[in-house]
Amino acid sequence: MRLFRPLLALALIVGSFASVRIVSAQDSAKIDSAAAEKLGWKLGVQTYSFNRFTFFEAIDKAASVGLKYAEAYPGQTISADIDGKMGPGMTPEQIRLVKAKLADSGIQLTAFGVTGLSADEAASRRTFEWCKEFGIEVINTEVREDAFDTLEKLCAEFEIKIGLHNHPEPSYYWNPETIVKAVEGRSEWIGACADTGHWLRSGLNPVECLKQLEGRLVSFHFKDLNREGKGAHDVPWGTGVANVPALLEEMKRQGFQGPISIEYEHNWLESLPEIAQCVINFHALTADLTK
Repeated sequence: MRLFRPLLALALIVGSFASVRIVSAQDSAKIDSAAAEKLGWKLGVQTYSFNRFTFFEAIDKAASVGLKYAEAYPGQTISADIDGKMGPGMTPEQIRLVKAKLADSGIQLTAFGVTGLSADEAASRRTFEWCKEFGIEVINTEVREDAFDTLEKLCAEFEIKIGLHNHPEPSYYWNPETIVKAVEGRSEWIGACADTGHWLRSGLNPVECLKQLEGRLVSFHFKDLNREGKGAHDVPWGTGVANVPALLEEMKRQGFQGPISIEYEHNWLESLPEIAQCVINFHALTADLTK
């Protein structure tokens, strides 16, 4: 496929980084997601990765690299032909057209965010109702604790989890310790949306952050970065400083099951080959985890 011509042979460091596997561009057409499915991992793309494009264009790009799942974000233009934005407030006809596009593309929405929620039950209910329409499992948000009583009620009613997302320091949930304290005594409906790249930008070790959040991980905005600290940018998984094999091993150890969104915030207009590399690398590593 033309999309994969830029994908030259890629060295993947597996486990302790002692052994190297070469994954060729041709392997991209033979991606086997059986290992991920066995682990209960739903690899998709956060369509914010394609925020210079419409939602329909983002779905086409996701399908072109073999993905079956996606996370929508609020406010993305639906398509060039549909005057509307993704999120609550869509008309029944817009919802019908988006569902048809997803079905035709073989892609399921697993998550929505990062979006605002509040203690206003009527307002938050509209978001839950919209998510239920699409079979979404997790709403990723940075809502504060004063809304948790309301949201726990809605989570149980709609059977949708809340993932507390971390932007870099000084955002409210930048440190996992804040999330641990916030969810203490709360039901399993409220957990963490782990953004591994933002932890690196905050000077934190992503593997240690996962350990702190054991039992509370409900979704991922998964990233690998070229370096730690502010100003770092995304790179294909396994080629940066995030120690992707160790992250996946920790997720397996904890028995995590749920959506893992590729959120690639670099090279915005031409990132598809790099995202394709993330997909290839992820499935090669998960295959090793399940041997």
